[in-house]
Amino acid sequence: MNHHGNSCDVVVIGAGFGGLGTAMALAERGAKVTLLESLKYPGGCASTFEHRTKELGTLRFEAGATLFSGFGEGQLFRRWIDRYGLEVEVDWLDPVVELRTPSFTLPVPARRGLLIERLAALPGAPERRKVEAFFRYQQRVADALWGVLDDPSLLPPFGAGALLRHALRVPAYAPLLRIVGQPLTKVLDRFGVGGPGSLRSYLDALCQITVQCGVEEAEAPFALATMDYHFRGTGHVRGGIGRLAWGLVDGIRRLGGEVRFTERVKGLERDGDAWRVLTRRGEFRAGAVVANVLPQALKALLKDPSPGIPALDDLARQVEGGWGACMLYRAVRAGADDHPHHLELIQDEGAPFEEGNHLFCSSSGPADGDRAPQGLRTLTVSTHVPMATLRGLSKDERGPYVAGIQERMRRGLRRLAPELDAATELERTASPRTFERFTGRPHGYVGGVPRRAGTANYRQLIPAPVLPGLHLVGDTVFPGQSTLATALGGVKLAARLHGRGHADAAPRRRDDGAGLEIPIPS
Repeated sequence: MNHHGNSCDVVVIGAGFGGLGTAMALAERGAKVTLLESLKYPGGCASTFEHRTKELGTLRFEAGATLFSGFGEGQLFRRWIDRYGLEVEVDWLDPVVELRTPSFTLPVPARRGLLIERLAALPGAPERRKVEAFFRYQQRVADALWGVLDDPSLLPPFGAGALLRHALRVPAYAPLLRIVGQPLTKVLDRFGVGGPGSLRSYLDALCQITVQCGVEEAEAPFALATMDYHFRGTGHVRGGIGRLAWGLVDGIRRLGGEVRFTERVKGLERDGDAWRVLTRRGEFRAGAVVANVLPQALKALLKDPSPGIPALDDLARQVEGGWGACMLYRAVRAGADDHPHHLELIQDEGAPFEEGNHLFCSSSGPADGDRAPQGLRTLTVSTHVPMATLRGLSKDERGPYVAGIQERMRRGLRRLAPELDAATELERTASPRTFERFTGRPHGYVGGVPRRAGTANYRQLIPAPVLPGLHLVGDTVFPGQSTLATALGGVKLAARLHGRGHADAAPRRRDDGAGLEIPIPS
């Protein structure tokens, strides 16, 4: 099948949530958008994939073990679900997640006050008054930053209206000014809660998953904001996160956008004021291209790259300081406590939260439909792998290194989640190499850029095109790093390409005079 000569306003490469968010928001604004995905299903690293077995039949696993946000009243995914009647259901869990260590268990609720009460009662916790004071400050920072995320029009670049609204919010931003560029530990020490113990373990585990580094390194404003993760529209997507991804595909198509699966992009070429997008089946011509890929992958797609693209080179270096993942995919027998589980397990609170020491486990539940045969549940278990360590090994050393991490993961399950371990009927494994093969992410990097302390984090707040008409979106681009954040980044980019209007504008017809700030190929 040859698509030669197909023209559109924007081609989006990659149906991860950054690409889905971009395509959805562009289609809402009346753009002629085409979304190209190399896999046969959407979601990228946040997908639900199918695995067929002789022993147990078809199983459907979350690619990565995690929770998902953005489903609260007024938040992005909830708005799209309600506006377009997307077939997506969310279960609200209590606890949202359960943290287990050898010394304590913490059921994390969806209410801040109850979390403070439980934290203060744990062994080795700081005085309650100090914990309460720290969380009051944390809430002020989180309210300021989540307010921005809930309204994508407040993300840079700013229009006049957004600048005025920011000016009115200056008092709310005041708590951020003294901590910009500082690690979270500085804030903890200021409130007298920075020593080792249960609070520190809870925060290290949360930061490792959200900002991709522990409290010693985490940029304080980002870390304090993500501490609200469990309180802001976070839940279990019934049937797996893939249901949300497919829902957005349906929304894009209903709005007139085109989504093509198994359409691998092979190269990009500048063609006058437009871009040629070369695929294994033909080519497309577009006024703009949005790439939901890693910077390394985008560089490889450029057929005639300039000697150096500083923005891509800088992002690529930051990604290389980040992570891959080792996974265990298991089918487990349903237990008496039969509901979706999300567990964090820490084997040694004094060791780095990586390489199997820190695990995140997500299981399906009885309402998850066809994710497992009757009486079984699917379980995804993940851990961070430092890619600098892995890539520093010889090819002969990498296999044993990964196998050692996966065995440490099994020991953690036996020790801290014995009910899941004993119920296991089947196990499959995955590694960074697996992610590279199936998602196309170079070397299997996941999680984006670790938000380590420093003002460099803020240089990327105003997104700039990589080249004229060529843009990046995804977990390496602000705000990035979660399903919601990558989709919000896509919404903001769509508003920029659109050139005017609110970032969450209602759908527009193509003939209403609302033009795009991109050349339309003839």
